[in-house]
Amino acid sequence: MTNAQEPLLRVRDLKVTFDIRGAGAMPWSPPRLLQAVSGVDFNLMPGQTLGIVGESGSGKSTLARALIGLVPATGEARWQDGTNLIGLSPRKMMKYRNDIQMIFQDPLASLNPRMTVGQIIAEPLVTHHPGLSRDEVRGRVKEMMDRVGLLPNQINRYPHEFSGGQCQRIGIARALIVRPKLVICDEPVSALDVSIQAQVINLLAELQRDLGLALIFIAHDLSVVKHISDRVLVMYLGRVMELAEAEALYADPRHPYTQALLSAVPIPDPALERAKRIIPLGGELPSPMKPPSGCVFRTRCARAAPICADERPELLGVEHLTACHFPGKLTDEEIERAISVA
Repeated sequence: MTNAQEPLLRVRDLKVTFDIRGAGAMPWSPPRLLQAVSGVDFNLMPGQTLGIVGESGSGKSTLARALIGLVPATGEARWQDGTNLIGLSPRKMMKYRNDIQMIFQDPLASLNPRMTVGQIIAEPLVTHHPGLSRDEVRGRVKEMMDRVGLLPNQINRYPHEFSGGQCQRIGIARALIVRPKLVICDEPVSALDVSIQAQVINLLAELQRDLGLALIFIAHDLSVVKHISDRVLVMYLGRVMELAEAEALYADPRHPYTQALLSAVPIPDPALERAKRIIPLGGELPSPMKPPSGCVFRTRCARAAPICADERPELLGVEHLTACHFPGKLTDEEIERAISVA
């Protein structure tokens, strides 16, 4: 991480709300609103990696898409030049596409099957740097292919001729070809085998060091983001539960939800793995159409009290922020209670 004092991206009170009435709804029918992201705040410094974790349905991918204008949102996502990216028209947002790129979850589905690898990787370069000659574009594409571990002589092959891990490397090359300042990685390894996951994560970490990239790395598994993140943001039902430096969060998780997620992370030592206590998450994830009152996590929390139903906890702290009325390590009795209810 660099020592720059000014954030590359400053997000404040970001909200994403969908009207899910459906195409057949009458114009006069009342809206059915689903708040997928509710009041998210964070800063991202140049060269820093922010890991965003949470279960499916927690709003991680929606947050990522809001940041690059793929879904409508309210609030602020202020770029380093002072511009609020939220609400920009497609024409004005095009100015920032060169600086902000995205790597998608499904490596093969995100690639056009009718285009060669060379065409796929070159597309952003041709769009954002139309003054480059064909030879310059081809030279940069081959250089980037080599950098991400693809053979430059594969430039004329099609996506179906590559494995899942290789397709994700193509997606990484496509994102980095314009030399962005920020790359948003939306669960880039969840569709890959475990051995390939490590290769892709190591590649991203290496490219970040070499190119000075800032990363937003989204995953549903805390073990995936552990070794690549400088800071970690934990989301549940569209809200931030905890935000801290990665080392502090893994050493001292303060929100009951974070503790439950971490307890499920496998430990390489067999003796420690057998001895650890998994904190179960009882019940199902509530519907975002009708989230619980107060703290949205209270219906699955071993520490829930009456105040948790009456008041929504604010995200408080200095360096280690937690949205919980009773932050801190769960007691043995509370863990036993969670196990008995699950």
